[in-house]
Amino acid sequence: MPNLALGLAAFVLYALAGWLLGRRARDSEQADRQYWLLPALAALALHAALHALSWQQAGGADLRFFPALSLVGLGMAALTTGFGPAQRIESLGIVVFPLAGLVLLPAALSPGHAPETLSWPLQLHAALALLAYATLAIATLLALMLWLQDRALRRHQFGGWLRLLPPLTQLESLMFRSLGAAFVLLGLALLTGVLFVADLFAQHLVHKTVLSILSWTVLAILLFGRWRWGWRGPRAVKLTLLAMLLLLLAFFGSKFVLELVLRRG
Repeated sequence: MPNLALGLAAFVLYALAGWLLGRRARDSEQADRQYWLLPALAALALHAALHALSWQQAGGADLRFFPALSLVGLGMAALTTGFGPAQRIESLGIVVFPLAGLVLLPAALSPGHAPETLSWPLQLHAALALLAYATLAIATLLALMLWLQDRALRRHQFGGWLRLLPPLTQLESLMFRSLGAAFVLLGLALLTGVLFVADLFAQHLVHKTVLSILSWTVLAILLFGRWRWGWRGPRAVKLTLLAMLLLLLAFFGSKFVLELVLRRG
């Protein structure tokens, strides 16, 4: 029950932080107020404590479908809280915070699990992979915001939620910096996987590896196209979405089938 209590408390605080950001988006007089920050920080602390308690109870890491999804939500919320105010992208929290709250609830409700005794290289591989997912997910949200902002400006729709976003060029720069970070993190995750995973076939990792390499390749093409030919706009958004889709299928798609459909560990 302590896990459920932590999960519910974090969910409420995430919802409050998202609501405060949404209220700020509707009221121009609150544009500079940071009331959302305190509940967001408290939610992050409780979210992290939930996983720490779960791992302590089981005596090992829990990287099943729902706990892993919750960890990605935690990473997204932490990135939004940590970098949002300085980069003027805290409005991401309107989507990220409720999403983090929703994905942590199934993790809080998950029954106990057999401990996973992972060596430190495999723990590093898992941490890099989950951080890459979170970073690419943030880049994907930035890409969607960029597309919506460009569409609104083309239709001469000014004001409203657009006031909370940085200028178009800055938002685009932030998106590509996030993509660059995701590219590096995913590359390191793939490298540590190749070096430290003993048997790809026995551990059902072939499809994960192939799809992850495809996602990494799409990111490489996009970043090279940006550097060489100045790719931007709809093309960059589409390639970002494709990379995210491939990465989702690589890890969570396969985990969903194996754990929830086929009921395999």
